[in-house]
Amino acid sequence: MPSPTDTARQRAAVETVIVLAGLLERLERRSGRIDANAHRTVVERLSRALAASELPADALNAVLGAHPATAELYENLHYAHGGLLRSPLDAALQAERQTHELFARLKA
Repeated sequence: MPSPTDTARQRAAVETVIVLAGLLERLERRSGRIDANAHRTVVERLSRALAASELPADALNAVLGAHPATAELYENLHYAHGGLLRSPLDAALQAERQTHELFARLKA
């Protein structure tokens, strides 16, 4: 069972990731030019926060599900280990299925 200190540290890590993910999302969706240094700083801090903390899987999945820019960053950070883990395969499979059906109809 985690100690109260561990629980507080984990909660702080989750809160930090949530705040940074929200900030990145706002920067990504902002119309017009954004400050490249501000964007780079947020991405670097979020990358460190994602790498340094041991976020509970449910918290991590909730953050990644709510913040597409953070999900993309997370995927890029972990690409060497698992490829595009969070990329939706359903769309790719559906496209492949439709292509095969189209070829079958064209043959007939």
